Amino acid sequence: MASDLKYQRILLKLSGEALGPKGFGIDAETVRRIASEVKRIHSLGVEIAIVVGGGNMWRGADAAATGIDRATADYVGMLATVMNSLVMQDAMEKLDMVTRVQTAIEMPPVAEPFIRRRAVRHLERGRVVILAAGSGNPFFTTDTAAALRAVELNAQVLLKATKVDGVYDDDPMRNRSARKFDELSYMQALTMGLKVMDSTALSLCKDNRLPIIVFNLHQPGALEAIIRGEKCGTLVTSDVEEPV
Repeated sequence: MASDLKYQRILLKLSGEALGPKGFGIDAETVRRIASEVKRIHSLGVEIAIVVGGGNMWRGADAAATGIDRATADYVGMLATVMNSLVMQDAMEKLDMVTRVQTAIEMPPVAEPFIRRRAVRHLERGRVVILAAGSGNPFFTTDTAAALRAVELNAQVLLKATKVDGVYDDDPMRNRSARKFDELSYMQALTMGLKVMDSTALSLCKDNRLPIIVFNLHQPGALEAIIRGEKCGTLVTSDVEEPV
């Protein structure tokens, strides 16, 4: 493994919305482009685990608001993440990456069950591990699942891919004066209510001192730049005394 890389084992969190045009469905070209970005760092020897959301097909919280039982809605959302994971697997294997999909809900004909030691072994052998079905529990987001899996697999960083190049104090798509943060502490992100990850995920990262980098995956080369230690996106890390 290349010694000049800052991170040698990562967990990449992809939102389901990133896979489809206008945040809905699956766009094959977008999936291929994301797979190509992953290929760039995989070829450097980086060990990669991926958690994919399912919001391009189904959002449990939104569905529950229509009257569907929340637990049922969340289980349907977990199945959506499995579909997205299989699509990502296909795109990556077409680029000659060896992958494994592991699911938190067992479905042997489709994928392996999530077994931590097996997932670690896959990573050590250079396989990309795609982790589907969230944590397997309703009422928990895929952000929380990403934080949990990152800690379980001893990832050095959790990379959250978004549609913007970091964390802002307002929506930069609507407010051109929105301020971008280059670095934040976990507590600052929590107390300021910034949309980094949900509070459960943030707290889990804080308790385990797992750094989070929020970045724009659609920016070519951004993922590789982060792996090489270049400043990109917003770093959320240990608490600091200086006000942001």
